[in-house]
Amino acid sequence: MDPVTLTTDRLLLRTVGAQDTDAVYDACQDPDIQRWTTIPSPYLGEHARSFTEQLVPDGWADGSMFTFGVFLHSGELAGMISITLRALGMGELGFWAVKEHRANGYITEAALTTCRWAFTQAALDRVEWRAEVGNRASRAVAQRAGFTIEGTLRSAMNNNGVRRDIWVGSLLPSDLGLPSTAPYLPAR
Repeated sequence: MDPVTLTTDRLLLRTVGAQDTDAVYDACQDPDIQRWTTIPSPYLGEHARSFTEQLVPDGWADGSMFTFGVFLHSGELAGMISITLRALGMGELGFWAVKEHRANGYITEAALTTCRWAFTQAALDRVEWRAEVGNRASRAVAQRAGFTIEGTLRSAMNNNGVRRDIWVGSLLPSDLGLPSTAPYLPAR
């Protein structure tokens, strides 16, 4: 799939490339991003280059991961968001926010925009959100975006060689008033 650009009143969501490597590197020096995500730690310049110049373009090219830089209309990087395909019709949402741009609702806005695109253009019927237990900021974003928190999975994430428990939640097209590609029969 070719990369797409999405816009909101406040944001531009677009793929990242070599021109964004320095901004990604700078943002990922934040200890909170390194603590709560599975990016390499310490985060080196080579990691940022690999991300912007290989991982992101390859994900779009093979349709396995749709990554958007979350930019203010001024061009400043506010965060990163992606949907990684996990199974037929299902993807996993991941995100981080630049420290200076947290608590402005940017990532919630980007999550809703990205999920709406995934449901209508990428034919997904379920987007999951997962975060390590204790990452309350991530959980708050997911809840504000309409995700239903479904529970805790024990030992479900490996973060820098340590198994950790995670929270999991889901968003369905119907949660956003959109149709699914297949009928859904919820349990009674």
